[in-house]
Amino acid sequence: MRYQVGMYGGSFDPLHLGHVDCILQAANMCQKLYIVLSIGSRRKEIDYRIRYRWLYQLTKHIGNVKIIMIEDDAETKDAYSEEYWERDAQKVKAQIGTPIDIVFSGSDYDEGSFWNRCYPQSKYHIFPRNEISSTKIRQNPYEHWDWLPDIVRPYYVKKVLLMGGESTGKSTLTINLAHRFNTNYIDEAGRDISERSGTDLLMLSSDFTEILLQHKLNEIRAIEQSNRVLFEDTDALVTQFYMHFLKDPEIGKNKALADAIDALNSYDLILFLEPDVPFVQDGDRSEVIRDDRITYSEQIKDLIRSHGKEIVSIRGDYQERYAQAVRETMRILKMQTA
Repeated sequence: MRYQVGMYGGSFDPLHLGHVDCILQAANMCQKLYIVLSIGSRRKEIDYRIRYRWLYQLTKHIGNVKIIMIEDDAETKDAYSEEYWERDAQKVKAQIGTPIDIVFSGSDYDEGSFWNRCYPQSKYHIFPRNEISSTKIRQNPYEHWDWLPDIVRPYYVKKVLLMGGESTGKSTLTINLAHRFNTNYIDEAGRDISERSGTDLLMLSSDFTEILLQHKLNEIRAIEQSNRVLFEDTDALVTQFYMHFLKDPEIGKNKALADAIDALNSYDLILFLEPDVPFVQDGDRSEVIRDDRITYSEQIKDLIRSHGKEIVSIRGDYQERYAQAVRETMRILKMQTA
């Protein structure tokens, strides 16, 4: 039997595969399905615009689904009691504007739930649900990664930035970490651009502009395909350091751009690689920096700290660096070390 009008609601904080299955089945069973997104204005929830987008991306291909929203001011889920129920049910009925033939919910609700008691004229249908729950996901999304739809995962991706002076092993460690955590990474955007004249000593001001913009675009794209964590080699502040070091002729404009991009950037972990491994001449690395590695390393750290960012220093040989970086990444993912 196919119903004329159906309704399925929740906070979708976050949307998970249990919700997805219920929504797709409910859409199959109705001529028109209304998804009700519940918003707690005083509760700590994922931004409702993000949750709305998840629902829209999930259902935009179907054609018979419409998303509506209701908002309440209860401070907690437990405080969302019967005093709210009838009022909010009237809001839903007013937005739908036509009799609701069937109300759907997952088996995490029972016959006494809001979704049943406030719509007595509607049939109530419960979809069996497995152990998936938004509460468990919120406690640790990385342990329950397989429960998250692809459209939701980018919201939870952690960003780990690797910084440091020349020849401290950033690029190799970035790739190694991406392999270790089975995810992707972002190369240093300036590597190829800085060699367009054969040497970084003859870079154009437009090269620095492109490096800054390209790195940010690379990050935006990479997050969509990342598995729990994204590793990044260098950022706008290191580029700003090289603007000064290489005497960018239009440093005022590019510094303003670097500061603006840095203001947009946020990282869950910044690993700073100390200059305590041998300097390896690879291409066009600066001999000036080679001869005073500690001074220039400290200048980069000072620049980072002046922008209000905290770093974790990584020291030792290459194996020690790798082990430290893995431990720190596991820590932000709340994962147990092997």
